[in-house]
Amino acid sequence: MMRDLETRADIEAVLTEFYAAAFADDRIGRFFTEVVPLDLAAHLPHIADFWESVVLGGPHYAKNVMAVHQQIHNLSPIQKEHLDRWVELFTATVAVHFEGPKATLMQQRARSVATLMDIKLNHPPKSL
Repeated sequence: MMRDLETRADIEAVLTEFYAAAFADDRIGRFFTEVVPLDLAAHLPHIADFWESVVLGGPHYAKNVMAVHQQIHNLSPIQKEHLDRWVELFTATVAVHFEGPKATLMQQRARSVATLMDIKLNHPPKSL
């Protein structure tokens, strides 16, 4: 049996491996390498802050994740199939190394984040 996620270092390891796969992916890689090239060394601590707050109950993450993704979406639409691929890669990366309640929570929250992003980006409320 594999161990569960326990530390921020565990989260950082998942994120590092996930982004290596995402950057190279033929369906979503261009969002990270071309649309808005991601400086992973600079950005990883912020992404880890988010996931640490979600999975380990670390300090509350107060940045507006949606605003950043809305800007990316405005440059190149992020469609449901892109978000589905993101979830597929992300949850698979978690599953390769960890199992347990926190690993499951991280995978569930990834699905929730993708669903929320799809709703906000691709199905905004209609003006009256």
